[in-house]
Amino acid sequence: MNLNRRTLTLVFFLTFLFVFFLLTPSLIAGEQPQCSCINESRFLYLAQPNITGSDVAELQQRLKVLGFYIGKVDGIYGPKTHEAVKNFQEKARLNPSGKVDAATWNALARGAEAPPVSGNPGDKPPGKVSILIDTNKKTLTVLSDGKTFKTFPCAVGKSSTPTPVGEWKIIHKGGNWGGGFGTRWMGLNVPWGIYGIHGTNKPYSIGTAASHGCIRMFNQHVETIYPWVSIGTPVKIVGEPIMPPDKGFRKVMERGAVGPDVVQVQLRLKEKGFLMGSADGRFGALTELAVNFFQAKNGLECTGIVDEKIYKALGIDVK
Repeated sequence: MNLNRRTLTLVFFLTFLFVFFLLTPSLIAGEQPQCSCINESRFLYLAQPNITGSDVAELQQRLKVLGFYIGKVDGIYGPKTHEAVKNFQEKARLNPSGKVDAATWNALARGAEAPPVSGNPGDKPPGKVSILIDTNKKTLTVLSDGKTFKTFPCAVGKSSTPTPVGEWKIIHKGGNWGGGFGTRWMGLNVPWGIYGIHGTNKPYSIGTAASHGCIRMFNQHVETIYPWVSIGTPVKIVGEPIMPPDKGFRKVMERGAVGPDVVQVQLRLKEKGFLMGSADGRFGALTELAVNFFQAKNGLECTGIVDEKIYKALGIDVK
């Protein structure tokens, strides 16, 4: 009997481990996250049909700044872009193949150096660390016991792929994957996608809205803050809460809902003093309770459900 119990316990434990590692790969230390940033360092070349994407547009913009491209920044890798790349490669003493490989991306990054940050580089926060990211100012501020410690420039998401405004936590750390991730990665617990704070191979994009929603930093800067940040470190992202084009406000929102529309409701409830929890995009018990309080305060039926009337009362335009 004891042997059977031990065997069953062992089988259960091994099954748990198998399911855990199968279903939670992003939490395994050192594994590269499969977020959209992985496409930011792909090789580009002249093909039929033409390669298209935001990385092509960034390439064109960089070549334009450097004086090699005079065409339209349209995100299409056509003949004009191909010739501009060849001219740049020749000037940079690379093989003028017209193919944008790792060496070409690295050469394009030359001259875009990380600016110095105030304070001694060896300093570290003396108190509890948290992070504040402002998508309007395009800055990342490290706080120590709630007070500003150091502020760094960063790049945020484009309007078509916005950085998720809300209150998050660091749930994964890793690094040295190179390419679009740069030298460090710190993942956030955003429930509708994979987003994080990371370095970049495109330092010239820092200070702009250029990413697929992640927060890009100069590699030197992300390496500086990396040892200060732990699993569970709070990350607050402020700015205009832009809804992704492929996501809208649901007509009826209730407990169990997840998404950027939930964040906007939570932010309004917090502004009005009804929500004590985090604006984390998860419609849980605290959000339901806050909706009930808001409904009671405004003479509405207490259902804990957000519908058209509640959106309007909160001042949220769902169109």
